[in-house]
Amino acid sequence: MDDKPNPGTLSESSEPLFSFGVIADIQYADLEDGYNFHGSRRRYYRHSLLHLRGAIEHWNEESSAPCCVLQLGDIIDGYNAQYKASEKSLELVMSTFQTLKAPVHHTWGNHEFYNFSRDYLTNSKLNTKFLEDHIVHHPETMPSEDYYAYHFVPFPKFRFILLDAYDLSVLGVDQSSPKYQQCLQMLREHNPNTELNSPQGLSEPQFVQFNGGFSQEQLNWLNEVLTFSDTNQEKVVIILIENLTVQWPLYKASKKYASFLEQIFVEYLCIKGYTNEETNY
Repeated sequence: MDDKPNPGTLSESSEPLFSFGVIADIQYADLEDGYNFHGSRRRYYRHSLLHLRGAIEHWNEESSAPCCVLQLGDIIDGYNAQYKASEKSLELVMSTFQTLKAPVHHTWGNHEFYNFSRDYLTNSKLNTKFLEDHIVHHPETMPSEDYYAYHFVPFPKFRFILLDAYDLSVLGVDQSSPKYQQCLQMLREHNPNTELNSPQGLSEPQFVQFNGGFSQEQLNWLNEVLTFSDTNQEKVVIILIENLTVQWPLYKASKKYASFLEQIFVEYLCIKGYTNEETNY
């Protein structure tokens, strides 16, 4: 990641170059209204589909159509798994998205992994890596298949980078895998609670089961893409779900990369899904 050039300023009379839509936490389920994990916020499971249809209608009627829509994760609620309705609910939401005239880029959150394995998601309609940009003669900017991340160009000199915030997680991976064992060990070292989703009594409340984080491999790749964009004077937007009660992901590869994350979240525009109920973020 290089020092970025001054992007300049826009006047109030400047015409927008392009637009894009953003939607997050649809969390659809064919259920009566309920509450979140802490019982502090009401959830309207069926009604969420009406909000999605309204958003799509709005985007389709825009005089200047959005170039794309970012779906920031938690597309269906985890309760679907309990009622064995995961595939049916996902198909209903995805069929609703088909009425949208713009392409959709999907991120994955904890509710995706409550319903499906990572292997299932990789082979599902929620995998939109086919929309990624390929930078000729720069193989270092190609993401690994070991995590779900990619970048694309919605407009010349703008690069959007979609990150996998559950690259390291106990959710959605085989319990016999080394990655699962590594993440579970880290959780138990920092969270003595029987219920690993509970932050009760923790000095570092990010160490909960529904959280996730970035591997060093993914951060190395991100650094390469940012370096390319900075060198070529591209404006960057970083896209992820941040399902956290604190600022940082569960796993920090090293102090170096903790500092790297802090730097990019300050220097680049980041669009993050999930609402922090304590800060209304």
